[in-house]
Amino acid sequence: MHLFRKATATKVTPKDAIIKLREQLELLEKREKFLESQIDKELKVARANASKNKRAALMALKKKKAIEGQIERISGSRLTLEQQIMTIETANINMETMNAMKTAANALNTIHKNMDINQVDKIMDSLADEMAVANELSEAITRPVDNGMEYDDEELLKELEDLEQEELDQRLLNTGLGAAPPVPETNVPATIVAAPELPSVALQPRPVRPSKAEEEDEELAALRASMA
Repeated sequence: MHLFRKATATKVTPKDAIIKLREQLELLEKREKFLESQIDKELKVARANASKNKRAALMALKKKKAIEGQIERISGSRLTLEQQIMTIETANINMETMNAMKTAANALNTIHKNMDINQVDKIMDSLADEMAVANELSEAITRPVDNGMEYDDEELLKELEDLEQEELDQRLLNTGLGAAPPVPETNVPATIVAAPELPSVALQPRPVRPSKAEEEDEELAALRASMA
């Protein structure tokens, strides 16, 4: 019986590692803020004792210097943690990408197991043959059936012209614009009838209208006569 068992290492996921690093980073940030407040406190002590107690002022400055050293080391630790977080995130993304590509490769492999290039070529050739047969059947179905009769194209065109002329004549008759009946020809000689002479009429002279000045003179004369 084994009294001491070997401790099994717990598996840490990238997510757990990132959470742990962020927690430590948060603690360092809080520590840095606290030390900054301590620097301000020691600086105030040094200023207050600069003239009256130089020993106390020098001690405060030494503490301030030591605290600044701690802050500098904390800043270095924070930078290291941030770099580790970015490295883990990048590695995790690369791992997820690789897993996705592996899954895709397995799927393609499964699909291609049931496919062969020779089989694909046979299927494509068979499909082309079936399409050719379908086209031939379509042409055969849509081809007009020959009943053994021969047709004279000139005779058909002449018959078509007669039908068109008959339809045109019918339209003219319906609209009253049909051709007039022929006038019988006669052998009666044409006689020239002279026009009767009209009596001459003497033209009367056109009365001359007096001018406007003459009318005004006549009105003025009549006005003088009435006033006399």
